[in-house]
Amino acid sequence: MQALITLAAFLVTLGVLVSFHEFGHFLAARLCGVRVLRFAVGFGKPVFTYVASNKTEWVIASIPLGGYVKLLDGRDSQQTITATDELEAFDHKPLWQRSSIVAAGPFANFFLAVVLFAVIYVSGAPQLPAILKAPPENSVAAKLGVEGGDRVIGWQTLANSNSVPLSGEFEPVLSWNALRWTLLDALTDETGFSLEMQTPSGSRYMKTFLARDLPQISPQTDPMLALGILPKSAPLTDWDQLKLGPFDAMGFASERVWLITKVSIRLMAGIFTGNTSVKQLGGPLSIADMAGKSAQVGWQPFFAFLALISISIGLLNLLPFPMLDGGQLLYDAWELVAGKRISISVQEQFQKVGFLLLISLSLLALFNDLQRYLSP
Repeated sequence: MQALITLAAFLVTLGVLVSFHEFGHFLAARLCGVRVLRFAVGFGKPVFTYVASNKTEWVIASIPLGGYVKLLDGRDSQQTITATDELEAFDHKPLWQRSSIVAAGPFANFFLAVVLFAVIYVSGAPQLPAILKAPPENSVAAKLGVEGGDRVIGWQTLANSNSVPLSGEFEPVLSWNALRWTLLDALTDETGFSLEMQTPSGSRYMKTFLARDLPQISPQTDPMLALGILPKSAPLTDWDQLKLGPFDAMGFASERVWLITKVSIRLMAGIFTGNTSVKQLGGPLSIADMAGKSAQVGWQPFFAFLALISISIGLLNLLPFPMLDGGQLLYDAWELVAGKRISISVQEQFQKVGFLLLISLSLLALFNDLQRYLSP
C-alpha cells in the first residue's frame, strides 16, 4: 500500500509540475500570437492524444519524466513554413516576445509555488513555535548565552559588522519554519543578525550574531548545528495556527518563495565553488520518496513539498545550459548585445554539450539516490 501511495504521489508531482511549467510556455506563446503545434506531458509513445479546434495536439506520453511544447518555428528542419504561417511562427517574433515565451515556463513554477503556499496559509497551517532547545556546546548560540526554552519573537538584519541594524524594529517571527529559512538566508549570505528573545517567564532580551562569527557553509559540517539555533520539539497541541486572508496569504507566500529561491540559488552555486556537496543532489528516487512521505502525512505537507520542488524546477530550468530555458535566454542575451542571432549550426553544437551536461547531472543524481536508498 505504501509503495502505491509513493508511486501515485510521484506521478502526481511530475504531472502537476511539468504540466504547469509547460502551460506557462503555452500561455505566453498564445498571448504572443505563436501557434502551438503540440503540448506534451511525458516522452515516448503517446498513450492519449487530443487535437483541439485550433489544431494544437494535446498528448500524454508513456514516460512521465518531463514534457514539452512544440511551437511553429522556421528553424525546425522538420517543419514547412508558408508565407502566411510566418505571422504565427516563433522565430519571426520580436526578441522580447521570444524571451517572454521562454521565461514563462520557470515563472509559472514560481507562481505555482506561491499559490500552493497561499492555499496552505488560507486553510490554516499548524506551525511549530520558535522555542529553542539548549544549544550544542561550542556553538555560536551557546557562546552568546542562548538558553533552552527561550523563544525567538523578533528578527533584525545587521547592515554591517558593527552591529548596525538595517531597520529600527524587529520583524516578528511567526514560527520555527519561518525562522529556519531566514537563518539559512543569513548563513548563505554571510549576513549578521539580531534576535529578540523571550524567556518562559516573559522577560525579553536581544542576542546579536555578527557576520564574522557565523559558521561557514561547507560539505563537511551542518551550519545550523554549528550556529546552535535549533527547535525544541513540542506536541501538536502546543503548535500555533497560522491562518491568513487570501491577500495576506499571497503576500506572505510570495515572500517565502523569494526567500527559498535566494537560499537555493546560493546552495546551487556552492556546488561549483565547493561549499556544497554534490551528494546533496537528488534524483527521481529521492523525489518519489519525499512525495510519498509528505502525501501520507497530509495534503498540507504534500502541497508544501510540491511548492519546494516547483521552485527547484524553476531554478533548474534557468541554469544557462543549452537545452534548458536558461540556455535559450543566454542566446537571447547574446542577440540583444551583438544585434544578431547565434547560427543554427552553433546552437546545435551547444545542444550536444548541454545534453552531455544534463545526462551527467542526471546520472550523478541517480547515483546519489542509489547510495542513499540501496546501500546497506
